Amino acid sequence: MTDDRTQITEVDSLEPTTELLIIGGGPAGLMAALSASEYGVDITLIDENDRLGGQLIKQTHMFFGSHQEKAGIRGIDIGSQLSAEVKKRGIRVLLNSTVIGYYEGNQIAILQTDRLEKIKTEALVVATGAAENIVSFPNNDLPGVYGAGAVQTLMNVYGVRPGKRVLMVGSGNIGLIVSYQLLQAGVSVVAVIEALPKIGGYLVHASKIARTGVPILVSHTIKEAIGKEEVEGAVIVKIDKNWRLIAGTEKKLKIDTICLAVGLSPLTEILWQAGCEMYYIPELGGHVAWHNEDMETSVQGIYVAGDVSGIEEASTAMLEGQLAGLAAAESIKNLSLDKEKAQVRERLSLLRAGPFGEKPRIGKQKLQISADKISQD
Repeated sequence: MTDDRTQITEVDSLEPTTELLIIGGGPAGLMAALSASEYGVDITLIDENDRLGGQLIKQTHMFFGSHQEKAGIRGIDIGSQLSAEVKKRGIRVLLNSTVIGYYEGNQIAILQTDRLEKIKTEALVVATGAAENIVSFPNNDLPGVYGAGAVQTLMNVYGVRPGKRVLMVGSGNIGLIVSYQLLQAGVSVVAVIEALPKIGGYLVHASKIARTGVPILVSHTIKEAIGKEEVEGAVIVKIDKNWRLIAGTEKKLKIDTICLAVGLSPLTEILWQAGCEMYYIPELGGHVAWHNEDMETSVQGIYVAGDVSGIEEASTAMLEGQLAGLAAAESIKNLSLDKEKAQVRERLSLLRAGPFGEKPRIGKQKLQISADKISQD
C-alpha cells in the first residue's frame, strides 16, 4: 500500500478560474474528476484533508459486487489507485483546504491554513460526503466515546487502538465491519447492540462477528455511560417495539470504549448556500438536494455525488461521481454523452437492485415525488 500524500502534488495557489470545481476528494469526487478529465475538462479538486481518498483511506475490508465495481479490492487500495490516476492525468489538486462559501456567479471561497482564496467555476460537483450521527445518553461526552469513523481512522490510518474493551452501538455494515477490525487488532468487543429488531448490515459481516462469540443484541440501546474522567462502563437495556425502555432489563458492561455506528447525515451546507431545492428524506439520511438522473441539482451547473446526495455504499458513490463528471463534461464541452451516462445509470440500478438497495431506492423515489408535489402546489 502506498501513501497518497506522496502521490499528489498540491498546487501552491489557485488559478482564478476553472471549468470544473470538485469539492471532496473521496470516492465520488475522485471518480467525478477522472470521468470529466477524459474529455479535456480543466479541473480543480479540493479536499480538506492532507491526502485524497476520503473514507477509502480507512477501509481495509474488500469490496463486494462485480469486478467492474472493484470487488475483491480493499478500500485503501482503491483510494491509492484512484489518487495515482489523478496524479497521472495532471488534475489540479488543493489539499488542506475548506470551501466556506458559495456566492452568485459560481464564485467559491476557500480557506487554507493561512489565507483565503477564491475561484470562479463553470460547473461544480459537490461530493462533500457525510458526518457521523451521535446518540444522546448520560455521559456521552466522556473520553472514550467515539464515532465509528474515528475508530477506523485511529486504527487503520494511525495504528492506534482506541481501547481494550469496546461496546459497539449499531449493527449496520459500518458497525459490523469496525467490530471485526477491532477484533483483528486485539481489542475485545464485549457486545454489539442494535435498537432495531433485526441486524442492519450484511449477513456475511454479521456471521464473521457471531463466529467469534461476540453477542449481537437486537432491540437494545445504551442507557448511560459510566465513569468520571473517562468511560469505565456502560448500561444497556432492552426496548420494546415503541422504542420505550423495558424496566428490569438493564445490564451493566465493563468497558473502556463506546463506539457509535448509528448512521450518517449528508454534509449539505454549500448546497443550501447555493439555493438548491432541499428536501428531508429519512431514507437518504436527512436533507438532500433534489437532483435529476444526471445528478444535476435545481441550480444549473451544480451536481451532487456520493453521500451528500443520499447515504449509500462507496461503490455507489463512485458511480454517482462518474455520472456527475460525465454530465458536467457534457455541459462544459457541449458534447453528447447519452450512451456513456446510460451505461453508468444501468450499473447504478444493478447495485441498488438487491434488498440492501431498497432504502436508497425508496429515498430517491421520495425525493422525486416531493419535488413534483412542491412544483404542483
